[in-house]
Amino acid sequence: MFVSCNSGKRPSLIGETVYQQELNASYKDASKSPLKKNDLKDFKGLDFFKVDSTFIVNAKLTRIENSPIFEMPTTTERKPLYKEYGLLNFTLKGNDYELTVYQSQDDLRDEKYKDYLFVPFTDLTSGNESYGGGRYMDLKTTDIASDNTLLLNFNNTYNPYCAYNDKYSCPLTPRKNHLDLEVKAGVKAFKKH
Repeated sequence: MFVSCNSGKRPSLIGETVYQQELNASYKDASKSPLKKNDLKDFKGLDFFKVDSTFIVNAKLTRIENSPIFEMPTTTERKPLYKEYGLLNFTLKGNDYELTVYQSQDDLRDEKYKDYLFVPFTDLTSGNESYGGGRYMDLKTTDIASDNTLLLNFNNTYNPYCAYNDKYSCPLTPRKNHLDLEVKAGVKAFKKH
């Protein structure tokens, strides 16, 4: 007879926040993880910058009316259709910044993702402490306040799947979405095993 010392509880997920725990859980799940088999085998959790509340800011959204639909360059030949949804203006570490927020035209046809907005960006950690191709932040149209502001939480930024596996096709961060400061928040560069 075998006696288990397991209490029946699942091991707690690694991460300081619910967002980090959920992201780690999805990456550990082989059915949806972007990780290669060798990386998944030893996966304990993604490496995050320490959560920093100074990287949670309110941004003023200025919508771009009648923005043309364009093909977003990716890491492969795939050219998904996007449009510029608006400009996000915010203050971070005492300086003013602007990022363009995009809307996938494919997502508009999917009930689950029709409210999603996409903010790719690079910063002074890109290529060193964070992934060189930049990181992504997801927002939703339903998060836009009545005064046209949105909460940006850089602690909840993540790497594109191609940072883990070159079989994925990921949108390239437009040059204009570079932040001239170190954003030490969110997911760090992935260290392969």
